[in-house]
Amino acid sequence: MSERKTSKRLRMNQVPSEATAGEDQAVQPTSVLVVDDSAVYRNMLATCLRDWGYEVFVAEDGLQAWEILQGSQAPSLMVIDCVLPRLDGIELCRRVRSRPTVPYPYILLITAHEEKQKLIDGLTAGADDYLAKPFDVNELRARLRSGMRILSLQGQLLRKEEELRFQALHDPLTGLWNRGAILEFLERELARARRGAEPLAVMVIDVDHFKAINDAHGHQAGDVVLQAVARRLAGAMRAYDWVGRYGGEEFLAIVSATDTEGIRGYAERLRACIAEEPIVNPANFPGKIRLTVSIGAAAARLGPDFTCGFLIKAADDALYLAKKNGRNRVEIHSADPSKATRARAEKASAG
Repeated sequence: MSERKTSKRLRMNQVPSEATAGEDQAVQPTSVLVVDDSAVYRNMLATCLRDWGYEVFVAEDGLQAWEILQGSQAPSLMVIDCVLPRLDGIELCRRVRSRPTVPYPYILLITAHEEKQKLIDGLTAGADDYLAKPFDVNELRARLRSGMRILSLQGQLLRKEEELRFQALHDPLTGLWNRGAILEFLERELARARRGAEPLAVMVIDVDHFKAINDAHGHQAGDVVLQAVARRLAGAMRAYDWVGRYGGEEFLAIVSATDTEGIRGYAERLRACIAEEPIVNPANFPGKIRLTVSIGAAAARLGPDFTCGFLIKAADDALYLAKKNGRNRVEIHSADPSKATRARAEKASAG
C-alpha cells in the first residue's frame, strides 16, 4: 500500500472508537519514542500520540533512536519499525535489552504483513508486542495502553521493592540506619581506612536518663525523644559520615578521616546540639523535656589487628566513663594499635 493511501487510512481512524473512549483513567500517558524511516508514518504517529497526551520523541533510523535512548530522560515506551536504515529495528531491540535498564522499557514493533520471520526475530530480540502495517489507530492506542498498564505495574513493583529495601536497612522509629546496616557500613569504612592508611573514629551515643523519661512521661513520649535525637544527630553529622540506631536509646556514629583530637570537637558539637533545646509537649505531654546525651568515642589510624568489635568496645568503654563522670559529657578512648596488639599477644600467651 502506498504512503498516500496509508496516510488517508490513519486520518480516517484518528477518532477513537467507543471501545477506547471509556479508557482506564488510572493509566497516565508517558513519553513515547517513534522510530520509522517513513516520514508519513512518523508524522502521523507523532500527531496521534500527541493528541492522546503523550510526549513524543521521533527518530528516522535505529542509530538516531539509540542516541536518544542514551539520555537521562529516555522514553519508556517505544514504537519501532522493523525495517530501518543504519540500524534495523530488530538490532535496536537487542541493544535495548542488552543493558540493565530500570525502569523496563516497553517495545511495540511495527511490521508489514509479509514480514512473519522478521516479526518472530523481533519478538525473540526483545519486543513486547507488535502491530502489522497498515493498522487501525484504535488498535495502536489499545496496544499502547496495554504497554502503559505493564509499565504502571512495573512502577508499583519498583516502589514496593524500594520500600522493602528501605525497611530492611532503616530503623522504623527514627528513620536512621538500623543496627545491621550501620555495622555493615562500619566494616566497609574500616576496610577503606586500612587501604588509605587514614584514621577512623566511632562514637556510641546514649540518651541520658532515658528510663526515667519513659517512667515519668510514658513510652510515647520516649519515642518522640528518640526521634528528636535522631533528627538532631542526622542534621549535625557531615554528609559523608554515618549514624544509625545501635539499640534502645543508643546510637552509633562512624566518622571517617578523623583522629582523636578531631573526634573530640565533633562529639562535643553533637552533644551540644542535643542539649541546646528541650522538646516541647512530646506526645501531648504538657511541658518540656530537657535532653542530654553521653558520648564515648574512639579513633585510630588502623592497622591489620583492628576490628569493628575492637573500635566499638573502645567507644563503649569511653561511654561508660562518660556516664560514670556525670553524664552530658564526651570521653575519648585512645585506640592505640600497639596496645591492642600487645594485649592480644599477652592474652594468647596466657592461654
